[in-house]
Amino acid sequence: MSIFAIIAAVLLVCAVLVAGFQRANAAQLANALRLAGPLAIGFAGVVFLLLGKAAVGGGLISAALAWYAAAKRKRSATKSPGRQSTVRTAALEMELDHDSGALSGIVLAGRQEGKSLALLGLAELKALLLELSGDPESRQLLETYLDGRFPVWREDAKPDGHDGQRVAPGSGAMTKEEAYKVLGLEAGAAAADVRKAHRRLIQRLHPDLGGSSFLAARINEAKDVLLSDHH
Repeated sequence: MSIFAIIAAVLLVCAVLVAGFQRANAAQLANALRLAGPLAIGFAGVVFLLLGKAAVGGGLISAALAWYAAAKRKRSATKSPGRQSTVRTAALEMELDHDSGALSGIVLAGRQEGKSLALLGLAELKALLLELSGDPESRQLLETYLDGRFPVWREDAKPDGHDGQRVAPGSGAMTKEEAYKVLGLEAGAAAADVRKAHRRLIQRLHPDLGGSSFLAARINEAKDVLLSDHH
């Protein structure tokens, strides 16, 4: 094949690639850019093969295939999205993202039943806190949420203790099903996985590190419940 035919083929391929980039969305562009290196080297190898330089061309094609395979393995090994823990009380259900530490939740009982906490303002959340005066566990969980979303909310606490009151976690026995949810594990997880999940969460939430004493207590309780059969 003549050098002019090769140049024409290169220009044609470039035109096709440019047209493809113009039509691609962001995700497709990202994938294409990751493949650009191996494709460029592979195409150069093909050109050298057509020019009769088999050793150089074969080496370039082999390098391109190795690069592509390594990139594919790296994408497959990319960390999966973080797990979530679920803590449920009589009036609230809260989810904790293991990676970010962010809390989200929904109201299970009361005048705000069925509403997401994210949709409630500070005044509504403090009113909900008053509604939960007879439910220490739910109050503590809601206080934890308020501490994360409105760090200075306690500055307006009333002296009579109706706002920002610290209460101890309830003493109700935690079931194994609840314990798995608290640690973000599937039922039947191995003891090693329980210890690993507990260690990861407690490092983020331990009170000495500025975390939540209520959630730390629930996480410790969940570990104890799940490891009770292994002692």
